[in-house]
Amino acid sequence: MENPKELKLAVLIDADNVPYSNVKGMLEELAIYGTPTFKRIYGDWTKPTLSGWKTVLLENAITPVQQYSYTTGKNSSDSALIIDAMDILYTGRVDGFCIVSSDSDFTRLATRLREAGMLVFGIGEKKTPAAFIAACNKFIYIEILKKEAKQETLIPEAAKTVTKEEANPVAKIDKRLIRLISESINDIADEDGWLFLGVLGNMILKKMPDFDPRNYGHKKLLDLIRSIKVFQVEERPTGKNNTSHFYVKAR
Repeated sequence: MENPKELKLAVLIDADNVPYSNVKGMLEELAIYGTPTFKRIYGDWTKPTLSGWKTVLLENAITPVQQYSYTTGKNSSDSALIIDAMDILYTGRVDGFCIVSSDSDFTRLATRLREAGMLVFGIGEKKTPAAFIAACNKFIYIEILKKEAKQETLIPEAAKTVTKEEANPVAKIDKRLIRLISESINDIADEDGWLFLGVLGNMILKKMPDFDPRNYGHKKLLDLIRSIKVFQVEERPTGKNNTSHFYVKAR
């Protein structure tokens, strides 16, 4: 993958299928991967249920796209978002897309964009169907971003008041995760069984697009690996600027 700071991203938001409460956190997360050059949100803005978005849009310079609901029970925003995505694709002005939605209707769009060589990020709630998650290069859960926002606002004294629900990770470290990591190491490790941590992270993400150490209560992949005692971590100095690389091996 090229330098993330150079990536130009189109951020397309389905207002009907994600909450507006942490849009700032979503955009800050995407800044890790690239620069949003298009920021559009789709919905029927005549609906009272979308009124909470108005202030958020102004604060984050997101362009609202009006799409009237012509049929009861149908989300007409989907088609408008898909049409815009294809129009943006053909301009050749972006390197990737971020589809912010928990709706499986965008599965085919994500697949089509990847077929065109685009990087596709997804942001949605834990309830997002597996098909849409699998169609993305990387999928990020909104619940994780919400927890990070809460932690940043806590003062030390108030930190003790965090509820059990807020402290729990989205997922638990289980046999499935351990097997995924072990198999990923075995797939491409050197003759001695060691694998560079960065390469391991990329391999896991290819197999499991919604993988994120934060889902398991850890900020970084290194911390997650170290917490699982079946893996061995080795730090190797690079000889440049006192930096080190980390390698992982199954015990």
